[in-house]
Amino acid sequence: MGRSRRTIPEELLLLALDPTTGTTAQPQSLDLGLAGAQLVELALAGRIAPDGDRIAVVMARPTGDPTLDSALELLRRRGSPVRAVHWIGGPRLGLRQIYLAHLERCGMVHAVSGQMCGVLPTTRYQATDTAISRDIRARLDSAIRTGVPPDPRTAALAALAHAVGLGKHLYPGNEGRSSRSRLRDLIRHDPMGGLVAHAVMDVQNGAAAQPRRNGNGPAAAAPSGGSRHAVAAAVSMQPHHGTMARAVVHH
Repeated sequence: MGRSRRTIPEELLLLALDPTTGTTAQPQSLDLGLAGAQLVELALAGRIAPDGDRIAVVMARPTGDPTLDSALELLRRRGSPVRAVHWIGGPRLGLRQIYLAHLERCGMVHAVSGQMCGVLPTTRYQATDTAISRDIRARLDSAIRTGVPPDPRTAALAALAHAVGLGKHLYPGNEGRSSRSRLRDLIRHDPMGGLVAHAVMDVQNGAAAQPRRNGNGPAAAAPSGGSRHAVAAAVSMQPHHGTMARAVVHH
């Protein structure tokens, strides 16, 4: 897989990156979204395919992208199709830090070291080319405002952005309400993106143990609308990286 095209995990992370603060919106659910974005990208590359609510490897040949190939190898080692919710909610998360380091190696962001409260070391990330983030945002805006069915990549990105709760980050306030609603509706334009987006929301709502009926279901509410207990359950499934709110902390 060449570097002429940005992957969906990269684009999702760039969407979540605040250009002013250098921190990521929705840091806890973003790990889940990045795991789902990897599945979509591998499906677009012809390496995996949906099998009901499960994911099956159909071609084990590496893509050339180290982060994607690591996920592909883990899926291959499972030996049989795995439920999307079990994969996304599994213990192999921490993808936000992995992808931030990946974007830094690719030259898309640069790290800025600092301290919190004058003691705790922190690392924030700034985009090296804001035109890239503007281009990604413009694609979403176009899909939302024109009503023209988006391409599968943009549809999947929109579905994942909704699933991890980026709607209020991208389209804040009462004036952004209709845009957030349209962002949610874009989930129907890509079957694989819809499958993983629903799986992301199911994990956050604590429904990973229950199969989705008929392999489909109504679009779930945005993560921010779930119960406090459901969000806590999702957070408890992720490893602790010593992060604090709105800062990436390196020990």
